[in-house]
Amino acid sequence: MLDRLTEELDTVPDHKTFATVDEVHERLARLADDHPGVATLRRIGTSRLGDPMLCLTVGDGPRHAVVAAGPHPNEPIGGLTVTHLAGRLCADAGLRRAEGYTWHIVGCLDPDGTRLNEGWFAGPFTRAHYGRHFYRPAGNEQVEWTFPFAYKRAYFDRVLPETLALMRLIDDTRPAFMTTLHNGESGGVFYYLNRPEPELQAVLRELPGRYGVPLHAGEAEHPSVKQLERAFYLTPTMEDAYDYLEALGQDPVEHVGGAASDSYIKKYGTLGLTAEIPYWTDASAGDTTPTGQTYRDLLIEHAADLRATAEILQGVLSAVSPELSTNSPFARASRAFIPMLAGTAGTHAGRAGAEENDRPATVAEVASCRDTVHSFRLRLGGMLLRALRGELAVGNGTPGIRAGARELSATYDQWCAEAEATASNETIPIRHLVAIQYGAILAGASQAATKAAKAATQA
Repeated sequence: MLDRLTEELDTVPDHKTFATVDEVHERLARLADDHPGVATLRRIGTSRLGDPMLCLTVGDGPRHAVVAAGPHPNEPIGGLTVTHLAGRLCADAGLRRAEGYTWHIVGCLDPDGTRLNEGWFAGPFTRAHYGRHFYRPAGNEQVEWTFPFAYKRAYFDRVLPETLALMRLIDDTRPAFMTTLHNGESGGVFYYLNRPEPELQAVLRELPGRYGVPLHAGEAEHPSVKQLERAFYLTPTMEDAYDYLEALGQDPVEHVGGAASDSYIKKYGTLGLTAEIPYWTDASAGDTTPTGQTYRDLLIEHAADLRATAEILQGVLSAVSPELSTNSPFARASRAFIPMLAGTAGTHAGRAGAEENDRPATVAEVASCRDTVHSFRLRLGGMLLRALRGELAVGNGTPGIRAGARELSATYDQWCAEAEATASNETIPIRHLVAIQYGAILAGASQAATKAAKAATQA
């Protein structure tokens, strides 16, 4: 299949910057205007700040595919990918009709949050610049973490307007294939599938190598995630996370929230695919060579580094909290994620003693843990610093706010320097990022269509 995709992958143009929310919406609107009868643009919802959520529907096939960009606002590759996918489907009738789909292409699932990241979309694409303009909402403000969820003692029904819009689109279309377009941050490419698909995995396994990007061989995003093969995981569920934390002796209710779209589509038999693609990489991301350090010791060391980071950030946050006046999204995210970071450290420390961890850690695992520490420092430190500078900008320059901003700014400068010096920092060309994501969409949609056709024949 990859051979058949090659010509189509070569249609992806060069990009120097990521697209803003307005640019994505303008491109989708232009396609609808230029291709009447083929594409229609409609509003499927409204963000909490009043931004329209737009969906371009292309084609008229009997089965449906949902492709949605911007599920997390610091992940902008999808904005370029959906406009390219939409443009190619509009322009090429053969591609549009090849798998019998009607395509539903959402420009951005979180326009409010994405606008708060646009300060880094034009570069420079360094760790420091990214971190200083980074924003990720608190869990209960994220589209992909606020689907309804009920399990054991956990219950969540505070569905966001943006989440409700995606739920309605899923219910209306009952898609055969769905993907929300995520990005990793550093390391290699990895994938989530909601069911094993060996033929699709074979294609996706080869796709990153076409652009010199390794497959991820480091740590999974959460230890409860089930691995299918290297760089392929079953889509994580909140049920799995709950059971894992419960088995460790932690209170899962403190750590789990809502479910994700991957869980919601199960009732329709939809093939769900997520391609996690990093901005930065290096060869160590795919290096499975054993090191002289045990995996147990690596986990203990990693937990200590995360705990130390959490303590520094919590110290600043606790000191300034009584004087914060704005309840900005940066402050809300800081209040949510800094304690969560301490909980993550506890999870790693708690699982370190397992018998299977008495083995050599690999180069990729060591690099993955190193990069995760840098990521948390720059992400969470950057958001807390933005919260404090926001207070100063609106005139809330109390002695405590000023002191907190000075203290954190000095620490943050040091963290940025360390990340730039030691983390995975080879910037992947944006065209390659879009091409990998675009290829994954086409391969996933093709696999889902093949399965659907076989099922129809057998019925």
